[in-house]
Amino acid sequence: MIVERKVKVVTEQHNINKPAQMEGFPMKEWTVEIYILDQEGKEKPAKCFTKVVYHLHPSFDNPVQTFMEPPFKCTNEGWGEFEMSIDMFTTEKGGKSTIVHDLNFASAQYENIHPVQFKNPSQALQQILRETGPLPSDEERKAKKGATGGEGSSKKKKSFDIEKMADGLTKLSEDDLLQVIQMIHDYKDDNTYIQNNLDAGEFSVDLYTLPDNLMKMLWEYLVKTSVVS
Repeated sequence: MIVERKVKVVTEQHNINKPAQMEGFPMKEWTVEIYILDQEGKEKPAKCFTKVVYHLHPSFDNPVQTFMEPPFKCTNEGWGEFEMSIDMFTTEKGGKSTIVHDLNFASAQYENIHPVQFKNPSQALQQILRETGPLPSDEERKAKKGATGGEGSSKKKKSFDIEKMADGLTKLSEDDLLQVIQMIHDYKDDNTYIQNNLDAGEFSVDLYTLPDNLMKMLWEYLVKTSVVS
């Protein structure tokens, strides 16, 4: 699954009362901040990133600067304009997005918007991303949920309850859970969303993307193990 979002880079700059280091170029103080945009284009804290690293011009005493909390505010002084690269990290393995930002002094404040992608985000990161809009799998979840109950459901009533299934899976013993994971691997289809993070010892699955025959098998297994009824 690939989730797309837009990052807004906000830059502010102003002259400061310090001796010029280069004739004809006043000294400036400038600040760069990072935000994420929701579906309506409103700024939200970029909590999807765990740290942001700014790579400034090599003439700076500290050209690589790291910030760990939104809005990842980077403030410096200088006289020159330059292009910087900005690395934005998530907790995912290989979870880094890099953008190039043009620091210039044409305006006191200006904004740039960059598209970024999150590939196969973990369940935790998915929840954070949902704060700024739906995920690609959410429509599938709604369709599957609508098919399992309610007035708009099909006449043939399903024999499983996804909400109870999710709760029941958390109650399984380690051996039973391994059996369920193997079952999912054996009977999943192309629409099934799973993420297996071996390094962290994590396995996650979106139950709403499982095929009906696999859902039925899992439900019967959970009934047999007495964690649902």
